[in-house]
Amino acid sequence: MWHGECKSGEPAQAQEDACTPVSLLRLCTQEVFASVPSVSSPGCRSRSANSKSQKMSWALQCQSRLRRGSWTWLRGSLPEWRETRRCVLRQGGSQEPPVQTTSPRHGLGTLRNVASSEAIKKHQKSLSAWFSHQPNEERQFGPSFSIDAVHVDPVIRESSLEEILKPSPDLTIQHQLQQPCSRVISLQNLFDMDACGRQVKTVVLFGTVGTGKSTLIKKMVVDWCHGRLPHFELVIPFSCEDLSQSNSPISLRRLITKKYQHLRDVVPMLGTSNLRMLFILNGLERLNLDFRLAGTELCCDPNEPVPPTAIVVNLLRKYLLPEANIIVTTRPSAVRRIPGKYVGRYAEICGFSDTNLQKLYFQMRLSQPGCTGEDGSGNSPGSSSGEQDNLVEMLSRNLERHNQIAAACFLPSYCWLVCTTLHFLYFTKMVPPSQTLTGIYTSFLRLNFSGEVLDSTDPNNISMMKYVAKTVGKLAHEGVMSRKTCFSEEDLQQCFEVEMKTESELNLLEVFRSDVFRFFLTPCVQPGKEHTFVFTIPAMQEYLAALYVVLGEKKTLAQRIGKEMSEIFGKVSEDVVVVLNIISKVLPLRFLPVLLNLLKIFPRYFSRLSGKDRDTIARTMAEEMFKEEDYFNDDVLDQINSSILGTEGPMRHPDEWVSDDEVFELFPIFMGGILSRRNRAILEQLGCSIKNLAAFEIAKAMKKTVIRNSRKGLPPSELMDYLFFLHEFQNERFTAEAIRSLRTVNLSSVKMTPLKCSVLASVMGTTSHEVEELNLTSCNLDSSSLRTLFPVLLRCKALYLQLNSLGPDACKEIRDLLLHDKCVVSNLRLANNPVGEQGAQFLAEALAGNRSLTRLSLLHTSLGDRGVEVIAQHLAKNQHLQELNLGYNSLTDVAASALVEVAKKHATLNTVHLYFNDISEEGKRELHTLRLDQDGIRVLVFLTAGTDVSDYWSNILSIVHKNLPFWDRERVRQHLGIILQDLESSRRQTANPWRKAKFLRVETEVKRMLGKLQHGSL
Repeated sequence: MWHGECKSGEPAQAQEDACTPVSLLRLCTQEVFASVPSVSSPGCRSRSANSKSQKMSWALQCQSRLRRGSWTWLRGSLPEWRETRRCVLRQGGSQEPPVQTTSPRHGLGTLRNVASSEAIKKHQKSLSAWFSHQPNEERQFGPSFSIDAVHVDPVIRESSLEEILKPSPDLTIQHQLQQPCSRVISLQNLFDMDACGRQVKTVVLFGTVGTGKSTLIKKMVVDWCHGRLPHFELVIPFSCEDLSQSNSPISLRRLITKKYQHLRDVVPMLGTSNLRMLFILNGLERLNLDFRLAGTELCCDPNEPVPPTAIVVNLLRKYLLPEANIIVTTRPSAVRRIPGKYVGRYAEICGFSDTNLQKLYFQMRLSQPGCTGEDGSGNSPGSSSGEQDNLVEMLSRNLERHNQIAAACFLPSYCWLVCTTLHFLYFTKMVPPSQTLTGIYTSFLRLNFSGEVLDSTDPNNISMMKYVAKTVGKLAHEGVMSRKTCFSEEDLQQCFEVEMKTESELNLLEVFRSDVFRFFLTPCVQPGKEHTFVFTIPAMQEYLAALYVVLGEKKTLAQRIGKEMSEIFGKVSEDVVVVLNIISKVLPLRFLPVLLNLLKIFPRYFSRLSGKDRDTIARTMAEEMFKEEDYFNDDVLDQINSSILGTEGPMRHPDEWVSDDEVFELFPIFMGGILSRRNRAILEQLGCSIKNLAAFEIAKAMKKTVIRNSRKGLPPSELMDYLFFLHEFQNERFTAEAIRSLRTVNLSSVKMTPLKCSVLASVMGTTSHEVEELNLTSCNLDSSSLRTLFPVLLRCKALYLQLNSLGPDACKEIRDLLLHDKCVVSNLRLANNPVGEQGAQFLAEALAGNRSLTRLSLLHTSLGDRGVEVIAQHLAKNQHLQELNLGYNSLTDVAASALVEVAKKHATLNTVHLYFNDISEEGKRELHTLRLDQDGIRVLVFLTAGTDVSDYWSNILSIVHKNLPFWDRERVRQHLGIILQDLESSRRQTANPWRKAKFLRVETEVKRMLGKLQHGSL
């Protein structure tokens, strides 16, 4: 601001001071003089002559901007100017002033102005928006899952260069997980004085992949933006990955303004004031730094253009902006790239080594309001909150057992994976589900390995994920094939070192061991297996094994030689063909065309070998999917749930025999999921390329194997796995062809969670064919499950929903289903559900308007007399029902008689089941006398029919036997006793020996059931 211009918002005295010639000269000279390093500073003398003369000449130009006579008056009024001039003249005649140009009081005022300037506020706002940005993987949880809401600081322990450089045994990795550290230190105390009382200016924060380095830095920057880190007035974060993209010379000031344009007004003050500034260099392993003077020259001028690596080196040397604080984050293998003399403190991020931190993270994450997503089930908020609390409690108990999951959640990244998987398992209510399990694991790897190379100093720049797929994937695949999850030191050595041939390969292995190994493998905590390793997350072994196979890394010797020979002949043949074409034009040789064709045969032949490799992948998938030894296991989703939350209930007796065979049913499912278009696109970013042609050929080969094997009858849990495989594959055309072959779907006793219902609805929704039978007996269904499955239920001819706790709300959904004009349900079983009188009202309305239903079972549904009366009132409007089962519903004579009278007049109803009701003996005999040919109705009340056994005796006893675990046993025992008396009485009345034998057979069956009831074995 020049003379005569004032800010209207400042006090009068301040405005006057700002406009005086003295203050003007102070402002003009402050930036120049304060930025000039001391003459005695090493390394600056080589450039001092030119820079000093340029800056001094600029300062002297201020004279032209003052009024006439002001310059002479200023020189006399500034004693420090006269002293400065004498000092400079004594040191060599130059008129450049020294660094000390302003008083401490004036410098403090400038600092305050800078700290409170609008530029820094805009910078904070911009940084906050950028570092609070959530990746796609986080957005599925809703806006409440911000970094402020769920962040837990990991354990940080102070370390030393000696500990980092300590040599380690060849493959004894276990000690790396238990390295002793000096002491725990908080993030706020990183720049405290060290043990020798020296002020720390540079901190190296290191940790393996997944320990939370980047997340910690994000939280630190966001805290500063929100005023929770007042120690620093300016924070400037740099991504070393970003800096590594260019080697073009650029000055520090230009680099800062290029990345953060809001700091254009602040950058000129760098180095001229005591601004408390922090540089953050995240991911130093991405830069190849050379601290030798021959490799990187000294530079103390923030205006001088140099390569970005030179800026980083001189910042760390404290040669450029020595007053600035620096935090460097890096992986352990790159710590030694910075000489120890330039580092004030080493600190290791140890993740959640304290179990209480793991519990805190899970409590914060799973208890957030947005965790359950949109509740379209109609459940109250309290029920969702109760489910969240239950998950947290079960997870905490599993952690307290010091289970393997506690060792896995040592890494904050795996805590994120656990929460994401639980969210997927418990709170997925969309159709089709927006996520797949394979997609979660692929996205998890992208979050941790996107853009990562194993070693930036290696000229090949090998993708870290590609290296993992080849090495760890091989170990995982061998474990799956040999059915083992624990690996010895010999297994690791054979997998990682058997093919090491060059110095470069050994160097890459060393980097992998120090940076990545414990992300995938961890010491086993199971007693008796302390010296073995397991995969940190069990499902990760199956994912990496699937990736290893799909990428084509599993090859026979002939296939490997064939691929190499094909590439060699392909390259050579192109060159030879060109030469022979030229020769053929000069010398007309007849054998040349034959030779050309022979050269083209080799690539074609070996390409056929690669096509056979696709068939091998498809066969492997089919063999693993339909293994008969897995038929009696839980479905894969229940297995994942148990691996995270543990198994509730009594502990297994130590003497109880348990099979040592491990279950790997996720392996083929992950193979299908990896082939989906979305996962292939993400893996492409990680350096694991799966071509479209390869995916197409594998899918084509799968039609011959997977679909053919699925046509044979599968147990319910295996069928659920097959449906989940089709969902993970995300190939609608393939799924539709596979589903058309399924006419009967039996999922009885499979716990149908919201996710499984969504998967079933999504997979079955790829076609519109009618399903002969859908068995959902004892599947824990509720009203929300029926809403999810509504489009599928419409197409089912036989629908079995017994033993599902379906109350009045569910009956309302069933009413809407039966009244739908596209409903084809003809056989509906609702036995052993708490329908009640209110539910009976909905079902009666459905009967009145339905046109497809012919058989309805309401056995043991708590209808009572009132519920049956409501059904009887609407039954006359129905014109299609043929059989109605109302057994075991506490009916009395009045309600039963009223129902039978309506049934007599019904056009199609011919059979009514009324056994196990509270009907008197006289009422039973009256109902039993009804005949189909005479009265148009048959009522099943007894196991006897006069002096003969009822034709339905086996059906009745079978229903009783199946439902005994759910019925009142004392009441059943009484009914069976009455039946036994009837059988004995009828047997004595008949003289026919064949009928006597038939009675004895039924009596034996009833006595056997009574005996088991008395001994409690049923």
